[in-house]
Amino acid sequence: MICTQVSLTEANHNLANLCQQVVDDREVVILTRNQGENVALIAADELSSLMETAYLLKSPANAIRLLTALQEAETSSPRPQTVTELRKEMGLYEASQ
Repeated sequence: MICTQVSLTEANHNLANLCQQVVDDREVVILTRNQGENVALIAADELSSLMETAYLLKSPANAIRLLTALQEAETSSPRPQTVTELRKEMGLYEASQ
């Protein structure tokens, strides 16, 4: 992930453009401050995604399940399925009309 650093003073003068850059480029902008810790400007949906990932990986057992599933998905080549086959496999049956 690419990060740009901008002083808080510069950010104050260019906030609208910085916000647009963050959203368009999915780039994090670090706002450097003379007093206090630096802060990050990040798109809200990116932050939400990061927080959800952290939550899902917080449980060691869940993290192992997710990482194992990811590894299996990356190394296998599943055969194509029809929608009907997939619904049946997932236990999703269409209601009778």
